[in-house]
Amino acid sequence: MNRKLESKPLVRLAKFFIPIILGSAVFGIIGLLLEEAMRVKYWPLITGYFFPPLGKESIIPLGVGFGIHPLVMALSIAFVDIVVALFLVWNYDLAKKVPFVGKFMIKVEEKGKNVEQKYGWIKPLRFIGVVLFVMVPFQGSGGLVGSIVGRLIGMKPWNTFFAISLGAIIGCLLIATFAQVFLIFAGINALLTLILVVVIVVVIILYFVIKKRRNNKKSKL
Repeated sequence: MNRKLESKPLVRLAKFFIPIILGSAVFGIIGLLLEEAMRVKYWPLITGYFFPPLGKESIIPLGVGFGIHPLVMALSIAFVDIVVALFLVWNYDLAKKVPFVGKFMIKVEEKGKNVEQKYGWIKPLRFIGVVLFVMVPFQGSGGLVGSIVGRLIGMKPWNTFFAISLGAIIGCLLIATFAQVFLIFAGINALLTLILVVVIVVVIILYFVIKKRRNNKKSKL
């Protein structure tokens, strides 16, 4: 009985530190295996993924553009989401007490109705819905928000974890592949590539402008 009581704090500590140690060890080893010129770019990119508005859709192409192997870059960013999801499986309530992260989580949960409206398509699909949500490269589709959405739609924590892991790996590999193809295409026809980039940027800007106007109209109503 006493042993069980004594083991509980140790288990809690293990669950808290294992994802952190695992993530740090993996990224540390990968960085050390890379050439020094790549290493000084790799670690800042991985760190940058933790700070919005940077996301997989920007970090992975940057890494590929800097010369880091697409597979290394894709699986590294996917692993960030996996480690975050693992941490939240074990420490969801505790994470709410972490500065910045906790406030964000509470804010998302308090807006549960808005989340259901925004991500309503996920609920009927459940596991596949979370996979698609994490896979699609837009801001707020990583392991943190994916874990919160999974909870809000009633999924079990481990089911959410596996859905996030699968979605992160598929999504990151697709982005890395497109980034590599884009670089090859740029080497063949630089002018056409530049025009394509401008068109994509304009479309993205228009999307956010229209979205903002719609949200403003809804808030007024």
